[in-house]
Amino acid sequence: MRLQRRNALLDVVGLFLPRCCSGCDRPLMHAEQAICLHCSEDLPRTMFHDDARNRVEHLFLGKLQLHAASAFLHFSRSGMVQRMLHGLKYQGDREVGLELGRRMARDLMASARFADVDAALAVPLHPRKERQRGYNQAQVLVDGMRERWPMRDLGTDLGRSIRTASQTRQERLERWSNVQDAFRMLEPEAFQGAHVLIVDDVITTGATIEACARALQRAPDVRISVFACACA
Repeated sequence: MRLQRRNALLDVVGLFLPRCCSGCDRPLMHAEQAICLHCSEDLPRTMFHDDARNRVEHLFLGKLQLHAASAFLHFSRSGMVQRMLHGLKYQGDREVGLELGRRMARDLMASARFADVDAALAVPLHPRKERQRGYNQAQVLVDGMRERWPMRDLGTDLGRSIRTASQTRQERLERWSNVQDAFRMLEPEAFQGAHVLIVDDVITTGATIEACARALQRAPDVRISVFACACA
């Protein structure tokens, strides 16, 4: 009875302050979290996780020694995924980031290649950029993942020492030069012997992930996997 009253109250509140889907702006039902049922059914999932030859993993061949790499969704400009991630990154829509993180965790936990991941690391933002934005969008995804997956959060153990320019319109060589030596390990012992999952919102050329992973590789006996919410 109490749950029924609560749901009825949410429905009444929704008449005046409707919660809208981050993918299509449809009003959400009380049981829906940030993403409506219609968009949920249309999410362009990659199904890459158990394929060692997938497109994300191919980005790092010959550059990094990774245990595994994958992405949850396909990214296309002006598409539903772009809209949700733009809301997360630039419009303060943390709810969609948390919900995407929960779904990312459920998807990846079913993969044998990622089964023994024991720590998660959001790709760091420079502290000044994080203060301006109010949060790190990759950390929001990790927070959502950890609601479903009991991983250690290493979010404060790798820092961004250089504030890089936006990479949105840069080519691969420019991206690589932009982030080279941008990260530093604050406590190498925190990573020793761990299987660390590096998490980011969108992966395109892989340059930022590559720089982040190279910093992590300085820790002894560390294994590194990569997971992005979307790949372009």
